This record gives sequence, structure tokens and C-alpha cells, in this order.
Amino acid sequence: MSSQMLFKEARALPLAEQIELCRNLWDGIVESKELTPGEAELIDRRLQDHLENPDDVVSWEEVKAKLDAKYRK
Repeated sequence: MSSQMLFKEARALPLAEQIELCRNLWDGIVESKELTPGEAELIDRRLQDHLENPDDVVSWEEVKAKLDAKYRK
């Protein structure tokens, strides 16, 4: 099954199941041998920072606009 088909099926799930799927996928990534200890530590620090400062975020619209400006010249 292609990743596009999997994505389409995942998006059709109820939101709670999509979130559970994301968490399970993320846990598998974090536990994999592909992350270096430094990368895992960076992720943990960023997650902790977010939990301590949940309102310190950038909206998707702002991120998308910056990426569009940078890469769609």
C-alpha cells in the first residue's frame, strides 16, 4: 500500500483515532535507533518548552506564508 493511500485512510479516521495513530507513530520514531541521543534530547527539550509555554506558538498560516515566500520565488 502506498503512503498516499495510507494517509488518505488515516485522514478518514475519527479525530481521536488520528491522534492515537500519530502518537503511536511518534513513539515508534522516538524509540527507533535512527535518532541520535542528541536528537532525542532536542525533541524532549522542545516538547518540555511547549508544555511550559503553550501559547508561544506560530500559526500554520504564518509558517506557510514564510515557506511560500522562501521557496516559491
